[in-house]
Amino acid sequence: MQPRDLAAYLFLAIGWGLSFLVLLKAIAGFGWVGAVSFRALIASFTLFAVAKLSGRRLNFEGLWKPLCVVGATTVAGQLIGMTYATPRIGTAMAAIFVAGIPLFSMLIGRLWGLERITWSGLGGLVLGFCGMVLLVGFPAVPITHEFILGSAASVFGAVCAAFGSNYASLKLRTAGPWEVTCGAFGIGGLITLPLLIWVPVPGTPQPVDFLFLLLCGCVLSAVNYVVYFQLVARIGATKTISVEFVVTVVAVLVGALVLGESLSLMQGVGALIILLGCALVLGLVPGTRARAVS
Repeated sequence: MQPRDLAAYLFLAIGWGLSFLVLLKAIAGFGWVGAVSFRALIASFTLFAVAKLSGRRLNFEGLWKPLCVVGATTVAGQLIGMTYATPRIGTAMAAIFVAGIPLFSMLIGRLWGLERITWSGLGGLVLGFCGMVLLVGFPAVPITHEFILGSAASVFGAVCAAFGSNYASLKLRTAGPWEVTCGAFGIGGLITLPLLIWVPVPGTPQPVDFLFLLLCGCVLSAVNYVVYFQLVARIGATKTISVEFVVTVVAVLVGALVLGESLSLMQGVGALIILLGCALVLGLVPGTRARAVS
């Protein structure tokens, strides 16, 4: 990995790992729907404005239909799941569910015929789902209605992200990262905006709330996703998506050291099993066999 690629990798890992802390602040000021919709719209507007000011031409011709699907899943669905879940189950658990996205991605890719499942990948899928059972079934806090809803929302968000990434790989392979990020976030923001009728902003946001929202939109979404797609083009999707492992470590540390969250012993075991399963799915474990399941 070249120095610039390593720098981009670490930028994504630290930025997205700390994003859960910033997200909690934005949710407190704007509610979970406002945090999703406004964040997505700010991200789209930021990229569009920077492109215009820098003279970069954005070409959306023939992209609107697939962008609607990606915007509804990877942006709206994933952000709704993550934003709704984080205050209810904690940053650590939410981040671990995010790390499980490759598991769902491989399963969907196999069902669509986009990729073959190797024996190590199949083992990774089984381990990952067992880990999720431990993560949800043996929490350090009481299993309440809110906890169950938060866990379900996390799974929903992970499935949406996996679906959208496979769909984008199929339909937006030749599209530029600026067009994909700008278009998908704009559509995702518009899709979620009407939900404010049922879940309005809880009060009058303070100036610091706007700061956290801008951080979510301008940096954690707009900048990070452009860097992410550029890194995919340079080092490949498998190595790039492995950044979720480091994101999980950072987020768990933030939850423990800053927010005072804790995981039960069984949840810790479940988290390690999920990470091992994802490593097998991504082919990052040395010596695993590459033979496909017949």
